[in-house]
Amino acid sequence: MAASKKQRWTWLGGTVVLFILGVVIGLILQNVWLGLLLALIVSVVWLIATESRKGGNAGVNDESHGIEL
Repeated sequence: MAASKKQRWTWLGGTVVLFILGVVIGLILQNVWLGLLLALIVSVVWLIATESRKGGNAGVNDESHGIEL
Protein backbone atom coordinates (compact mmCIF):
# COMPACT_ATOMS: atom_id res chain seq x y z
CA MET A 1 0.00 0.00 0.00
CA ALA A 2 2.80 2.42 0.84
CA ALA A 3 4.51 1.81 -2.52
CA SER A 4 1.21 2.44 -4.27
CA LYS A 5 0.79 5.79 -2.52
CA LYS A 6 4.36 6.76 -3.35
CA GLN A 7 3.80 5.91 -7.03
CA ARG A 8 0.56 7.88 -7.02
CA TRP A 9 2.28 10.95 -5.56
CA THR A 10 5.12 10.57 -8.05
CA TRP A 11 2.66 10.47 -10.94
CA LEU A 12 0.65 13.38 -9.53
CA GLY A 13 3.79 15.48 -9.00
CA GLY A 14 4.99 14.67 -12.51
CA THR A 15 1.61 15.63 -13.93
CA VAL A 16 1.72 19.00 -12.17
CA VAL A 17 5.21 19.61 -13.56
CA LEU A 18 4.02 18.62 -17.05
CA PHE A 19 1.12 21.06 -16.84
CA ILE A 20 3.43 23.87 -15.72
CA LEU A 21 5.73 23.06 -18.63
CA GLY A 22 2.67 22.98 -20.89
CA VAL A 23 1.72 26.50 -19.82
CA VAL A 24 5.29 27.71 -20.43
CA ILE A 25 5.39 26.05 -23.86
CA GLY A 26 1.95 27.50 -24.59
CA LEU A 27 3.19 30.97 -23.69
CA ILE A 28 6.17 30.50 -25.99
CA LEU A 29 3.85 29.37 -28.79
CA GLN A 30 1.40 32.16 -27.86
CA ASN A 31 -1.38 29.63 -27.28
CA VAL A 32 -1.75 28.43 -23.68
CA TRP A 33 -4.57 26.00 -24.54
CA LEU A 34 -2.34 24.20 -27.04
CA GLY A 35 0.36 23.88 -24.38
CA LEU A 36 -2.15 22.47 -21.90
CA LEU A 37 -3.47 20.02 -24.49
CA LEU A 38 0.05 18.80 -25.23
CA ALA A 39 0.74 18.45 -21.50
CA LEU A 40 -2.46 16.45 -21.06
CA ILE A 41 -1.56 14.09 -23.91
CA VAL A 42 1.96 13.54 -22.57
CA SER A 43 0.59 12.98 -19.06
CA VAL A 44 -1.88 10.31 -20.23
CA VAL A 45 0.79 8.53 -22.27
CA TRP A 46 3.12 8.68 -19.27
CA LEU A 47 0.38 7.18 -17.05
CA ILE A 48 -0.18 4.33 -19.52
CA ALA A 49 3.56 3.64 -19.75
CA THR A 50 3.97 3.72 -15.97
CA GLU A 51 1.07 1.34 -15.39
CA SER A 52 2.34 -0.95 -18.14
CA ARG A 53 5.81 -1.03 -16.58
CA LYS A 54 4.32 -1.65 -13.13
CA GLY A 55 2.30 -4.58 -14.48
CA GLY A 56 5.34 -6.10 -16.19
CA ASN A 57 4.03 -5.48 -19.71
CA ALA A 58 6.51 -2.83 -20.81
CA GLY A 59 7.98 -3.00 -24.27
CA VAL A 60 7.09 -3.16 -27.91
CA ASN A 61 6.63 -6.45 -29.83
CA ASP A 62 5.22 -8.45 -26.96
CA GLU A 63 3.95 -11.55 -28.79
CA SER A 64 1.19 -12.33 -26.31
CA HIS A 65 -0.31 -8.83 -26.13
CA GLY A 66 0.55 -7.12 -29.41
CA ILE A 67 2.02 -3.63 -29.61
CA GLU A 68 2.09 -1.67 -26.34
CA LEU A 69 3.54 1.58 -25.12
